[in-house]
Amino acid sequence: MADEPGRNLRSLSLHVPEPKYRPGDTVSFDDMELPAAGSVARPDIAAAPATLRDYPFTLIRVLDTDGRAVGEWNPRLEPDRIRAILRAMMLTRAFDDRMFRAQRQGKTSFYMKCTGEEAIAVAQTFALDRDDMCFPSYRQQGILIARDWPLIDMMCQIYSNAGDRLKGRQLPIMYSSKEAGFFSISGNLGTQYPQAVGWAMASAAKGDTRIAASWVGEGTTAEGDFHAACTFASVFRAPVVLNIVNNQWAISSFAGFAGGENTTFAARGLGYGIAALRVDGNDALAVYAATEWAAERARSNHGPTLIEHFTYRVEAHSTSDDPSAYRPADEGLHFPLGDPIERLKTHLIAIGEWDEASHEALKAEVTEQVRAAGKEAEKLGTLSGTAFNHGFETSFEDVFAEMPPHLREQMEQSLEERRVAGV
Repeated sequence: MADEPGRNLRSLSLHVPEPKYRPGDTVSFDDMELPAAGSVARPDIAAAPATLRDYPFTLIRVLDTDGRAVGEWNPRLEPDRIRAILRAMMLTRAFDDRMFRAQRQGKTSFYMKCTGEEAIAVAQTFALDRDDMCFPSYRQQGILIARDWPLIDMMCQIYSNAGDRLKGRQLPIMYSSKEAGFFSISGNLGTQYPQAVGWAMASAAKGDTRIAASWVGEGTTAEGDFHAACTFASVFRAPVVLNIVNNQWAISSFAGFAGGENTTFAARGLGYGIAALRVDGNDALAVYAATEWAAERARSNHGPTLIEHFTYRVEAHSTSDDPSAYRPADEGLHFPLGDPIERLKTHLIAIGEWDEASHEALKAEVTEQVRAAGKEAEKLGTLSGTAFNHGFETSFEDVFAEMPPHLREQMEQSLEERRVAGV
């Protein structure tokens, strides 16, 4: 036994990530180091990725604690444009609130809010061109709202009613709009990344001028699709902006299970030779500036950019989730980057372009806009008893321009079986 190999060696062990706080714990982010607003330099859009190695480990911030826009990343937007961004963010939040209540009232089966993350989808949309193609995940409804897509159309998709262009074939909130440059949302996490890169490569191959942008949560960076997409984007210098929304929580597990304990998510771009930035995701002006930089870089054929947006998922993962089971109920209140809407409001007030009365009036306006759209959408049916049946045969339609014989045979057989069964 004395000669048994390894007898005197220490046993191996595994590290299992554990969030810093669990329900019942006292929350504090005092140990979180945040660089001062305006302290990060803005590099040239043509900078080689190898010269940008520090950017994944800092945080691009524009708005300081007094609401002033400072530093080289300040996009210097006109006040009217900032107000437009603020309005779209507030409209997104009002939309979320009404749809959440609709789910609780039994009018739909499912909903997902983006509370606290509005600056990401909205500010990025304003920084992109209207015809750039977006490949979102399920928490970027702000893209459609920022592109003035009809709220009624979004609501009808959620209700799967007579006005649903998708005819009830998608889970609620998985919108699709070719006209708005909004690729169909998929419940399979990560699929949109290689789709976005492929679309961007096709755009470049055709000599087009449009770029692509895609969004995933930090947990999805552990999926194989993420890494395949990064390889293709790097090798072919695809004109694409790859966004990681690090809101720190999946449905019941925290960012550590995707590698967040070991380094930043932006750092994943380094190994692929992709320019990578890390941004204060609750600072709309910083988000806009970083996206504008990445979009210009892509449009100038300097390659892709990976952007990590550091934020916090204030609400539950979805209406099917109870976050109090796995994190302190007040954790979001302690998150040091604050509320993106309040921060942009404070900025507008600081520069003399806004006031509390104007803000309350706008809040009332967007709330009424959502309420009116909701009433119109509900006239076309909801889950609570008046939903429209699109017809069984529609499940065979809209896949091919002309239905092939084998599919027609299946449809006719199915319809006959339903007839015999008295359905």
